[in-house]
Amino acid sequence: RTGAVSFLSSNLDHMPALMDTRLTNLFCVANFFGFSKGKSSITVALFRLVEIESGRIVLDGIDLSTLGLSNVRGRGMAIIPQDPFLAGGTLRECLDPFREHSDTEIMNALEAVRLGSSSVDATLLLSTKLEEGGSNYSVGERQLLNLARALLCQPKLLVLDEATASIDGKTDAFIQKMLRTRFPHTTLVTIAHRLNTIMDYDYVLVMDKGYAAEFDSPVNLLSDRKGVFSELVDATGVESSKALRDMAEAAAAGSAASSS
Repeated sequence: RTGAVSFLSSNLDHMPALMDTRLTNLFCVANFFGFSKGKSSITVALFRLVEIESGRIVLDGIDLSTLGLSNVRGRGMAIIPQDPFLAGGTLRECLDPFREHSDTEIMNALEAVRLGSSSVDATLLLSTKLEEGGSNYSVGERQLLNLARALLCQPKLLVLDEATASIDGKTDAFIQKMLRTRFPHTTLVTIAHRLNTIMDYDYVLVMDKGYAAEFDSPVNLLSDRKGVFSELVDATGVESSKALRDMAEAAAAGSAASSS
């Protein structure tokens, strides 16, 4: 259970040469950021919404094409999308659809995302009826409930598809902290809209016209002043660019110190 995912000459019909990339490290965590045309194809390919035309996608040594869709989408991988949607008739069914966890475990997950309390009756809270798509909860609350569900299942690979684009900065900051502290054995695949949220990631993937144009750590990509990612950072303005570069350098220094 390391969450090592490899894209081996993977091709989609409408997105040729998606990538040939391996994501893993000693800490069993690999984060990367994709932007430009092609980023949605990563999610499509991973969850086999469309089967790849050629190549393989391998997770912890297992070719995903050999697994049933329920295993690929249900337990091995999870996604938190931009537009949060809650499924199930009750809050408990939403958070634990396979009934694998106790009420105490579910309440602990809710407390972790600040939507539960030990003083609240667990049976009453978990029996809360969900309106269509979870519309009786705010967008931010629905996203936190998706995070609580991920905390419970601890997937090998968690995809965040612009997951914080529709929520306020305070909730975004809280989710970013949770992702960095509560998923030690999960590979995080992030498609983000805020550059500051990914400057401490292990890897950045830059997609260009369906191809993997750049792939390296943020600090290494920023060392190339003419690179696509570097130009994107510089386009945010002088002060913002400096702050982003400082974040990348600080993260690289911290990573080097922890591994020495």
